[in-house]
Amino acid sequence: MRRESILNSDPNTLFKKLESQSASRVYRNRQNIFYQGDAATAMFRVELGYVKLAVASTRSNKAAVSILREGDCFGEGCIGTPLRTCTATSIGQSIIGKISKRALARRLQMEPAFAKLFTAYLLLRIRRVEDDLMDQLMNTSERRLARLLLKLSGFSKRSGRAPEVANIDQETLAQAVGTTRSRVSHFMNEFRQKGFIDYNGHLQVHKSLLSYLLKE
Repeated sequence: MRRESILNSDPNTLFKKLESQSASRVYRNRQNIFYQGDAATAMFRVELGYVKLAVASTRSNKAAVSILREGDCFGEGCIGTPLRTCTATSIGQSIIGKISKRALARRLQMEPAFAKLFTAYLLLRIRRVEDDLMDQLMNTSERRLARLLLKLSGFSKRSGRAPEVANIDQETLAQAVGTTRSRVSHFMNEFRQKGFIDYNGHLQVHKSLLSYLLKE
């Protein structure tokens, strides 16, 4: 498969192929979509809002956390894994699309073109996970926070000023970045003072934050 096809793979394109077999549901703030250890019976997509994925350790109270935004898919591991490897929770009110494992498996078996698209999407997901891992290993918590804010705002797809990001609490941001809430609060205040963001109840990211991240 050519690299271009991987780079151009889009979760929206993937899920559009499944629209006739998918159903949507509204979730309230902090409502769980599924739990770690549940039977993996479906794949999901964030149609509106944000979702937190948390992988809990069996030896401690710590958890690895990632945050998904509108357009992101999750739970695609249902194809190869019988049980959920993480817990998915709505951040604020969200609308989540769902397609059953059975319907997804049928499409993969019957439609080679769809199977190729799904494979390309999975390869893109692996690359993003690798990027996140490198971010955790190589960057400071300040730069990790900046990268997360840009990701949540979808800034790479826009210019100037991105739309407002939902009010994601600093504790959740800290979990995703891998630092403390007090450090996140400190960095957010610094970003606001430097004009990188507007942060007063709602968050708005400016292009200058991207310039800062690329320049440092």
